[in-house]
Amino acid sequence: MTVTLKDFYADWCGPCKTQDPILEDLEEEWTDVEFEKINVDEEQDVANEYQVRSLPTLIIENEDGIVERFVGVTQADDIDDALQQASA
Repeated sequence: MTVTLKDFYADWCGPCKTQDPILEDLEEEWTDVEFEKINVDEEQDVANEYQVRSLPTLIIENEDGIVERFVGVTQADDIDDALQQASA
């Protein structure tokens, strides 16, 4: 099962900077998950496709589609639970 975490962010987004270290820690733990950072200013088409309206937005998906969507700064435990669900 391929699991991807898409992190929609912007350089001017303060809460995104709070989210970064949380994701960096998770990335070390979840070596089989693909972490993608998507700068919404540079990749508006991707942001539109996923209907991203607020930042940061995290989208966790697997082959079946979107498993979980988090808007705002999300704690590691919540992301961890969603990654476990997506990997199951």
